[in-house]
Amino acid sequence: MAPLLAYEDQGGADSTAPSLVLIHGHPFDHTMWAPQIAAFSAGRRVIAPDLRGYGASPVTPGVTPLSTFAEDIAALLDELGVTEFVVAGLSMGGQIAMECYRQFPERIRGLVLADTFPAAETPEGKKTRNEMADRLLREGMRGYADEVLHKMVAPYADARVAAHVHRMMTSTPPEGAAAALRGRAERPDYRGLLTRVTVPALVVVGADDEYTPVSDARAMHTALPDSTLHVIDSAAHMPNLERAEEFNEVLAAFLARLEN
Repeated sequence: MAPLLAYEDQGGADSTAPSLVLIHGHPFDHTMWAPQIAAFSAGRRVIAPDLRGYGASPVTPGVTPLSTFAEDIAALLDELGVTEFVVAGLSMGGQIAMECYRQFPERIRGLVLADTFPAAETPEGKKTRNEMADRLLREGMRGYADEVLHKMVAPYADARVAAHVHRMMTSTPPEGAAAALRGRAERPDYRGLLTRVTVPALVVVGADDEYTPVSDARAMHTALPDSTLHVIDSAAHMPNLERAEEFNEVLAAFLARLEN
């Protein structure tokens, strides 16, 4: 049976290290993880899917809850024969990683939460997300992408990084992005779940992130029983691209710890 999701699957042919599963944010695709795929596939299997509604994966209009994204990832990993893995997610991808831990904690060896937050949506936030979904369906992605580019990456970010992020945003199908926004508006509160995580966790955040500020990362770090916090200077919401070398060093140290 062919997997539902498009994905990149690199490395790991002779490795005993746990696979690394990378979950992208909104409104991006798996190519946001290009520096991490390149860096880590030499020593382990790295799997980076396009979420339902994004990249080359099928679009399901309507509402896509975080639970559906997590179920899709589990089904993909079943097809690929991956039973245990380290999961890393950024922004919405971090919330999906938390949902993965909620659904199948026994499969997860380590949890990486980058530029994300665990709280349920506020009433005002639900309204805003649904209004944005309506706007994307009405207008398409470009206007939104132009507006938020320099919150996704800092204004001082490398122009090539900014161009990559803008390209991902404008290439995302509006129907997929809108369905995710509506689903994310109804997400559960993961704060209690974090206190029950039994595997090591890494919390990473860009120092200049306006969407998920450092205070959110510190709160997650405090809630998690066994976590490391790293704040990346000179980065906004996408430090894995803006400061890829530093992000990779921190992630490498975390992965090495899991194998000791």
